[in-house]
Formats: sequence, C-alpha cells, structure tokens
Amino acid sequence: MYNGSRYRQRTSIRNNSFGNRSSKPFQQGGFSRGFSANNRRGGGQRRSQLEGANINMFIRKAAGAAPEQLQDEAQNFDSFNLHETLKQNIAACGYNVPTPVQSQAIKPILEGRDVIGLASTGTGKTAAFLIPLINKIYLNRAQKALIIVPTRELALQINEEFRNLARNMKLYSAFIIGGTNMYRQIQDLRRNPHLVIATPGRLKDLIERKAIYLEDYSHIVLDEVDLMVDIGFINDIKFFVSLMPKVRQSLFFSATISPKIQDILRYFVTDPVTISVKKQDTSENVTQDVVKVERMEKKVDQLHDLLIKDGFDKVLIFGRTKHGIEKLNKELEFRGFKVGAIHGNKRQSQRQRILQSFKQNQIQILLATDVASRGLDIDNVTHVINYDLPQTYDDYIHRIGRTGRAGKTGFALTFVN
Repeated sequence: MYNGSRYRQRTSIRNNSFGNRSSKPFQQGGFSRGFSANNRRGGGQRRSQLEGANINMFIRKAAGAAPEQLQDEAQNFDSFNLHETLKQNIAACGYNVPTPVQSQAIKPILEGRDVIGLASTGTGKTAAFLIPLINKIYLNRAQKALIIVPTRELALQINEEFRNLARNMKLYSAFIIGGTNMYRQIQDLRRNPHLVIATPGRLKDLIERKAIYLEDYSHIVLDEVDLMVDIGFINDIKFFVSLMPKVRQSLFFSATISPKIQDILRYFVTDPVTISVKKQDTSENVTQDVVKVERMEKKVDQLHDLLIKDGFDKVLIFGRTKHGIEKLNKELEFRGFKVGAIHGNKRQSQRQRILQSFKQNQIQILLATDVASRGLDIDNVTHVINYDLPQTYDDYIHRIGRTGRAGKTGFALTFVN
C-alpha cells in the first residue's frame, strides 16, 4: 500500500525539481479546498458505486504473464487469404502473429459471416475487423463499410489504424464525430469514401440532414456496444439498425451482452459466428495498489510526491468530472509538470492535439475523464492513477487497461479515503 507520508519528499527536493513555486502554500479558498469539495460529490455527478468498497479489490501484483497475443506457433497472417499489399502493411504495423480475437474473427468475416465478438479492450479487435474488411473492399470497391463507436477518440484511433493498414491500396475513409466541422464531414461523405467511422450523435445529425444513407452500406460494425448502451445510445442504435439493408454483413463487438444488448442482437445479426476472447477482469501484467488519502486538502501533495518518483515516466490520471480535471491540470502545470487534459468541455481539435502530445512523449502526464478509458491504445503508459474513484468496477477495469499492454508490465494506483 502506498502511504503519502512514506513517500513525502523534502521541500528542497521539490524546489530543485520544479522551482520554488511547488512549495508555495495554498491560500484559503484556493485549489486544495475547492478541488476536494468537488471531489467529495463528483461535481454534482452520481456517487461512485465503489465508495466504501473493500480496498483489497484495488490491490494485486502483476503475475508477469506472457503477452496475450500468444498463439498456436504455426499460425500467422499468411494462413489467411489476404492480398499481398495488405499483408505487407500488417507486417509494417508490427503485427507478427494474430491475437486470439484476430485468429477467430478474420476467417468468418472474410467468408461473409455475421460475427458477435465478446472481447475486452486491448485484445486487438480493431484489426480483427479492419483487416478482413479492407481485404473485401479492396477486391470489390462497390462495397462500403460503416463503423459506429461510442467516443470520438476511439473513432480517430480506428481511422488512424485503417490508414496504416490500407496504405498504398487507394482506399479512403471519413470519420464523422461531434465537436468538429459538420460541413467538412458532409463534403467528405460526398467523396464516397470506402469506410466511414462515426459516433452516434453526429451520425444521427447527418442522417436527418440526408447527408448519409445507411442502406448504402454493405458492412456494418458496432464496436464497444456495452458502452454505447450504458451512456444512453440504445434508442439511437435501434434506429440505425432499422435503416440498414436487410442483406448485409453485421459485426458486433462488446465486452458484455446485457439483456438490452440481446434485444439489439435479435434485429442485427443473422446466423452469427460467436467468438469470446475475454481477458481476465484485470490484466495479469498490471500491478495494482492503493494510495490512502491522509487529508483531502493534502491529496494533490500526495499525487505530486508520486509523480516526482523515478519510473513515473508516462502517467495517465483519471478523474470523475470535467471541472475537477481542469483544476488539477492547472495545479500540476503551476507545479512545473508537463501535463495536458482531455474532457468533454475541450474542443475536439484540442483533445486531438493533447492526445498526440502524450503519445509522442511531449508531455509526461495526461489527465482525463472516462472519455479516455476505452479503446485508446497508447504505447508505454507506465502508470494509471485513479485520482477519483470510477463510477463502477467495469470503468475501473477499462481505466487500468491503458497500461500493461502488449505484454509489458504496468502499474495502477487508486486514491482511497
């Protein structure tokens, strides 16, 4: 267990690292009091279901497991009937052998089967559906694919992976997400892209504007469906399904299948192949521990003392509210850290720029609400810190899944009262 006083650094160390500002006392009514008050009630949001839970649920040693990509040694991407250029792109992306979800999904998707994939984040499922779709569209350019995802960041990441996998194949994509220029997206759709990646809200807007017709798409992917249902898009999903052609290929990926999701499935897939590649609840490669908060007004000091320790090289910190994250961002900047924040009040261009800075190691710390807890694949995140408790245990699992990826060891720390 991490204890704040145990790791408290002397003021002289703090001054040498970040200048005299970092030891400056807080004024009454300043950051500490305001942030802790916001923290206690989540800025008006729902109380976390994990408040008062046994802290042992957040403590676990990494088992030093082998990378989850381990496969039958005889299998590789040559075993699939893929175009040579696509296989070259797969190798250039660093994919040596298929992950379990790729092994089970690529062949039936190439054969035109509907697929229900039960797969956790970080299992390689994006490439599992992109690789066969790219191959099919390349061989028959009259086909088009629509991918619907819950978050802007996931849409952008899928678009980036599509471009890498489809390099030199003259296939084009468009992504339609909120927070960006709708007119430009309409222009992109008029260019008749082979692949469209969309978030539900903006997709619905463009359907109503008659800028996109779902009956034109022969392949449909719903990704991270459980999150779309959780955040209130179930009626939109049913609406989208009602507009799709009856003859289509439908690919459906979710971490869980709740009764609400089963209701969607009845209308969405036909004679599907079901695959299940669920990781354990928490990654074998993530060491999990807690930080006991001594006093709420000293919470940010405890965070500071962790961040200046050796090994905290690339840190993702989660908070519950946009307001709280923004306050913490300003405070850490004041203390001399290289930090950025993404949340719903940021313009999409700002979110993209900050995320890119974190990926390229231009900033050491990324602060985020749960907008970043799903789908983002960021290399070499050394630590995930739950500065605020997540809403649910599932949210916790997705948060800490940002570290300990691709067989590497990561660390997750959760602040508890």
